[in-house]
Amino acid sequence: MRTILGYLRPHAPRVAVGVTVKFTAAVLELLLPLLLAHIIDDCVPARDLPAVWRAGGLMLLMAFGAAFCNITANRMAAWVSMDMTRQLRRDLYQRTLLLSQAQLDRFSVSSIVSRLTNDTYNVHQMFDKIQRGGIRAPMLVLGGLALTFFQAPPLALVQLGVCSATFFSIWLVTRRGIPRYTRAQEAVDTVVRILRENAAGVRVIKALVCQERERERFAAASRASKEAEEAAGCVMAAANPLSDFLLNLGLVLVVLAGALLVDRGRMASGQIVAFLSYFTLIQTATLGLAKLFVKFSKGVASGRRIEEVLLAPEDQQVRAPGEAPGPELGMENVSFSYLGVEKDLDGASFFLNKGETLGILGPTGSGKTTLVSLLLRLYDADSGVVWAGGRDVSALSREDLRGRFGAVFQNEALLNDSVYENISFLRGLSREDVTAAARTAQAWEFIEALPEGLDARLDIRGANLSGGQRQRLLIARALAARPGILILDSADSALDYRTAAALHAAIRRDFPGVTLVVISERAASLRDADRILVLEDGAITAQGTHGELLETCGRYRRMAELQMGGLT
Repeated sequence: MRTILGYLRPHAPRVAVGVTVKFTAAVLELLLPLLLAHIIDDCVPARDLPAVWRAGGLMLLMAFGAAFCNITANRMAAWVSMDMTRQLRRDLYQRTLLLSQAQLDRFSVSSIVSRLTNDTYNVHQMFDKIQRGGIRAPMLVLGGLALTFFQAPPLALVQLGVCSATFFSIWLVTRRGIPRYTRAQEAVDTVVRILRENAAGVRVIKALVCQERERERFAAASRASKEAEEAAGCVMAAANPLSDFLLNLGLVLVVLAGALLVDRGRMASGQIVAFLSYFTLIQTATLGLAKLFVKFSKGVASGRRIEEVLLAPEDQQVRAPGEAPGPELGMENVSFSYLGVEKDLDGASFFLNKGETLGILGPTGSGKTTLVSLLLRLYDADSGVVWAGGRDVSALSREDLRGRFGAVFQNEALLNDSVYENISFLRGLSREDVTAAARTAQAWEFIEALPEGLDARLDIRGANLSGGQRQRLLIARALAARPGILILDSADSALDYRTAAALHAAIRRDFPGVTLVVISERAASLRDADRILVLEDGAITAQGTHGELLETCGRYRRMAELQMGGLT
């Protein structure tokens, strides 16, 4: 929790003021029973009505003062906790953007979402309650105990025993509760993951009539989350009843002991009333601490999960560049495994010059997207060298490397925003550049037909567009910043052959210097490539031009025959 506590340091002056105000409120509350005892023991027996009014008026002023101080301190606590949580959530979000793809795979996207939402909320609640009750309650307990020892040591010992038992019970409950809240948050991660999967794949779920199965899957995850929360709740639920029982037991003991002392003349009646007030005040503060420890348990569990992300090491360091420049794009004996068990890419080697086109073809699971992910350094190769822009990708900074690429993947998301913002993608590109990219991507015709053109607003995930229109917008987004290397991962799968051919011709016409990487199952989309890679089971089984592969690669020749009706 040391990292999380660091977010309070900038607010230390305001926290100090809040503590001072809370301390003032606690002092005023602790003085009220003394004034009450003074009225009962001194003013009433003497029938001094003006003194009663004076003491009563002073009590009223002190009550209003305590209320004002508590309200002021609570408002300051709310501001500090909200601002601290805002900064924490901002830094957590920025850190997630810097995580490597391998780290994101380990954490999982659903867990990251849960940490950014549920966990930051729990941390907010913890710090808010600590500033409100974590300052006032201990002051009331310690101050009340000190005053009760001053008035009646025997009764104060009873009070001390009850408080000690209460604190021990709370500590015991909290110690068992924190691990259970950690497991409960992990169960929430699973619920979030299923919700994300269902939201992204709702059309497929409906098309395959899998609603019942998904309902059962969600119900099982929700039930597991409920059971984990119940397990934590059952432990923490013991805190309040135990405190209530000890409070009532203490009240009985105090009344009995106090009655005996008054009967023997060792204690005034006003003092016993004041002592009962202190007892109630102290135990109420102790109950507040019990509730605080529930928030504390959740907050600590969530804080540890947040720290796991914030303190995750940067596992993609920029290495010293080699002396000799490499090809514009390529690999040299590259191998990679996602899980470290079986190689997902094995011994891949190819080289491409600037301005040339690389075609990649292979069945599902052959390693096509893995190869592209290594070019973008979404993952680091286990062995070998990956080249981009003439340099080893491990020697390029994240900004330098990604700035060289424009990429279109199969399942990219569109923003619930205007067409312009979806193409510009928060990069502040000019409307002229956006329009030019849309023309090249064969998207301008349908954009122009929209009622508001570039300012037309898209639904969530571009639901008001066809699949081909969405793909063309994504291609326009990749082209808009005029990248040096353009990757199209099955980007023409929803386009008809004529539109796909026009797209590739327009890219070559409008971006003559771009190095193009095309992943496609269409031989027609790859026939003009300078080099074509044929992948199977994570290995490059053949590479060459269209004509060379027709002669040397049976798989490629059969695909060309089926798709193009011949071998030319």
